[in-house]
Amino acid sequence: MTRHSETKRLKWALAISAVYFIAELTAGFLTNSLALISDAGHMLSDIGALALSLFAFRVARRPATHHSTFGYHRAEILAALFNGLTLWLIVGVIFAAAYNRLFHSPEVESFGMMVVAGLGLAVNVAAAAILHGGHSHNLNMRGAFMHVASDAVGSLGALAAGVVMLTTGWYLADPLISVFIGLLILFSSWSLVKDSLSVLMQTVPKGIRLDDVRQTIESVDGVHKVHDLHVWAVSSDIYTLSAHAVVENGGDFHQVLNGIEATLKQRFNIEHTTIQLETESREDQEFKDF
Repeated sequence: MTRHSETKRLKWALAISAVYFIAELTAGFLTNSLALISDAGHMLSDIGALALSLFAFRVARRPATHHSTFGYHRAEILAALFNGLTLWLIVGVIFAAAYNRLFHSPEVESFGMMVVAGLGLAVNVAAAAILHGGHSHNLNMRGAFMHVASDAVGSLGALAAGVVMLTTGWYLADPLISVFIGLLILFSSWSLVKDSLSVLMQTVPKGIRLDDVRQTIESVDGVHKVHDLHVWAVSSDIYTLSAHAVVENGGDFHQVLNGIEATLKQRFNIEHTTIQLETESREDQEFKDF
C-alpha cells in the first residue's frame, strides 16, 4: 500500500470524526451523560490522532539530509507512540470522572443518549472500516485505527448504559460502563505503545529472529562466519542491517555481497544493509558494548 492511499484513508476518517464530534459533545451536555461526554472527548482525541498521523506521513516523506541521514521516517513512530500515550491519558480522565459519579450518580436522559450513541457507533465503525486496510503493517496507521476503534467501543458502551438506565433506572450503570470502556482502551493500546518503543529502542523487528538471519547469511556460498550482526527498524516497514561476514579463502567478494543482499531481501524484506566483508575474523578487535 502506498502512502498516498494511507493518507486518503486518514482524510476521510478525519472528516467523518470531526462532523460527529460536535453533535456528540452537544448531546452529552444536553442529556447530562458522562458516557457520551467521555466518548465525545475520546472522539476529539481521534481528530487529533488522525491529524497527527497525517502530519507524520507528510514529515516522513521529506528526503534525507546531511544532518538527518536516515530521513524522517521515525516521525511515524513518534506519532504512533504519542497516540498510544494519549489514549492512556484519556482513560485517566474517564476514571476520575467515573469515580466521582460512583458516589453521586445524576439522572441521565437515557433515550437521547442512546440515539446519539447509536449514531456515534455507526460513525466510528465507518471510520474504522476506512482505516482497517492500512493498519496492520504500519504503526502510524495502527495508532489512528486504535483511536477510532476504541471510540467505537465507547459508543457501544454508552448505548449499553442507556439501555440499562432506560429499562431499570439504575444510573450507576453510566460510570461503571465508562470504567469498563477505559479498561478495554488500556488493554488494546498496550501493544501500540510497546511496539512503538521497540522501534525507538532499535530492537529486532517483530517477526524476525536474529539467529535465523545469521544462519541465512552463513548459508550463502562463500560465507564462513557472521559476527557483529544487528537488525533494527527505521519505521514500521523499513528494516536495516549491519554485519561483518568472514569470506572463505578464494571467495569472490562481489559475488558474496550480491548473494547476501539478495537473500536478505527475499527472506526478510531487509533492503538497507551495511556489510563488511573480511578474509579473517576481527571479532576480538571490535566494539563490545553491543
